[in-house]
Amino acid sequence: MTRDGARLRILLAMPEGTRDLLFTEELRARLLRCADVDLDRPVTDVTACGTAELADVEVLLTGWGAPRLDLTAVDRMPQLRAVVHAAGSIRPFMDAAVVERGILVSTAAHANAIPVAEFTVAAIVFATKRVGIFAHHLRTAQTLGRQETEALRIGTYGATVGLVGASRVGRAVATMLRAVDVHVLLSDPYASAADASELGVELVPLDELVRRSDVVSIHAPELPETRHLIDASRLAAMRDGGTLINTARGSLVDTEALVPEVISGRLHAVLDVTDPEPLPAGHPLLHLPNVLVTPHVAGSLGTEMHRLGEHAVAEVERLAAGSPLAHPLRAADLLHGA
Repeated sequence: MTRDGARLRILLAMPEGTRDLLFTEELRARLLRCADVDLDRPVTDVTACGTAELADVEVLLTGWGAPRLDLTAVDRMPQLRAVVHAAGSIRPFMDAAVVERGILVSTAAHANAIPVAEFTVAAIVFATKRVGIFAHHLRTAQTLGRQETEALRIGTYGATVGLVGASRVGRAVATMLRAVDVHVLLSDPYASAADASELGVELVPLDELVRRSDVVSIHAPELPETRHLIDASRLAAMRDGGTLINTARGSLVDTEALVPEVISGRLHAVLDVTDPEPLPAGHPLLHLPNVLVTPHVAGSLGTEMHRLGEHAVAEVERLAAGSPLAHPLRAADLLHGA
């Protein structure tokens, strides 16, 4: 219930397909217990809604494919006080001015970070075990000799993993890696010594990180200043036999500079995101035994979507009870990749 005892009035702003992926029957029942919301009529264009339909909307419940929210749209919803986004980044859907207006915003970015971190840790383990190379030799009926195997520096034990960015995903990866015998480096201009101590990692400059790491994993936001953060010079500085993992955004890596490094066999790569995305048919990165390219699948898929839906419903329940949001977003967060 809201502070005056009335039920929250919610507008579901997302495609029907997104709604069906996010909300189980149990989650839909929880929403209906605390709010008035038409779950059978999601909207994808707020500007097409009538004035009367928007007049009493207090909460927008959004997800992937949601309509963009700017001050013009907000002005048509005079009672709007919160946006609950059942997905990760809300930057594509919302102007920072909306948060500055005083509208409460919550995203499920922390929930979406979990499968990305799990994917990354799996990629780190597979990379250090040289799974791709072994699988290639199995497919081509070749065997690796003892000398070749030793040269691969196989295994996680004693390996150094460099995390580029102390984002939600980066922090989750660092936490999960505590269960693996690796030394973890972190580079992030906004991370402090206290952050590093809490995560159990060594904070170092980026250039030092790429030189020392057996695996470099990218978790920084996509911003103008992070375009080609991993450029030709940093790729050249990576250890021979090193692996680059990118589950963040394709633009953070200079693709054309990466190609010769992996074609030569000096470096390996696991790329869930690329630039361009998808890569054109026949691109060399798609056909190398030391490169694994996946179609942006590290984030929430299938049943993992229900975690995002559960987050959103829990935030709505907090609003209905007059409690603070568990994961509020600030205007500054929108400027730094949230």
